[in-house]
Amino acid sequence: MTEKIAVLGAGSWGTALANVLTENGHDVRLWSHNPAQVIEINEQHTNQRYLNEAQLDAKLTAFDDMAQAVDGVDIVLSVVPTKAVREVAGQLAKILIVNKQKVIVAHATKGIEPKTYKRVSQMLSEEIPTENTVAIAVLSGPSHAEDVIKHDLTLVTVASSSMPIAERVQKAFSNHNFRVYTNDDVIGTEMGSALKNIIAIGAGALVSLGYGDNAKAALLTRGLAEISRLGLAFGANPLTFIGLSGVGDLIVTGTSKNSRNWRAGYQLGLGKSLAEVEDEMGMVIEGVSTTKAAKELAAQRHVQMPITDAIYQVLYEGKDIKMAICELMQREATSEID
Repeated sequence: MTEKIAVLGAGSWGTALANVLTENGHDVRLWSHNPAQVIEINEQHTNQRYLNEAQLDAKLTAFDDMAQAVDGVDIVLSVVPTKAVREVAGQLAKILIVNKQKVIVAHATKGIEPKTYKRVSQMLSEEIPTENTVAIAVLSGPSHAEDVIKHDLTLVTVASSSMPIAERVQKAFSNHNFRVYTNDDVIGTEMGSALKNIIAIGAGALVSLGYGDNAKAALLTRGLAEISRLGLAFGANPLTFIGLSGVGDLIVTGTSKNSRNWRAGYQLGLGKSLAEVEDEMGMVIEGVSTTKAAKELAAQRHVQMPITDAIYQVLYEGKDIKMAICELMQREATSEID
């Protein structure tokens, strides 16, 4: 079945996903707010700022007019940074209302909204009227855009409260390189995909500070325990955190230089300030704002997240990373399952 799909956001992940869908034979429209980027994608079939020299499918068409991009589509996939979700969803809602159009709304954004602590699906449901939404789905899992665009073997999950919709999105994306599973735990899928960015910052810092495999394994394992505790406090299924959007996403983000959160942590470990790291990165580091949101959510729900607390102190209070690690190691001894 050929789908008409609009992908909102032409960063590395949005472009890679749009390319997967195009290669699968769907009618895909990629929206960007940058006219120069649209011209490059349409004429050169590249997106060099985000995906270097990767060659995109020539059938992939980009637009800088969102109304043109979403006209007549069945599925809208939002792949914009967390801070832009509401603004872009608001624009989409106006178009859908005018068109009297009802679509499946999916997203592949990994973050939590600052101040409100809302998950991305919650933001989308608040901004887009229910009469214009068939259902909301989230695509997540261990998947770097740089590998997906090269057709590396990739496994992800799509979660929705509506399994028929999850299965429809699954079918749209699936091919011999890109395998998609389904899940009905939207909360756990979104929490796992957002919170792992915090741990990835710590993982990058450990490497630049010279720590070895033991330390990295310890951080990822205890980081997963924190992610699970907070997710469970909001009603997530515990099994989700040992799946693709949990431990899978944590492993790939916490061990790869392709992760901007890992790279940010690496630079922080070298002694650079957060402002310097953000300026040099030139792209959104989702884990920074997610760290603050997670710390405050944990306080509200009385959930212990010592690693998150330590990373918060480094990011927002200027604490020395080595001191933060020392204090974590000297915490009162406790049971592993606490």
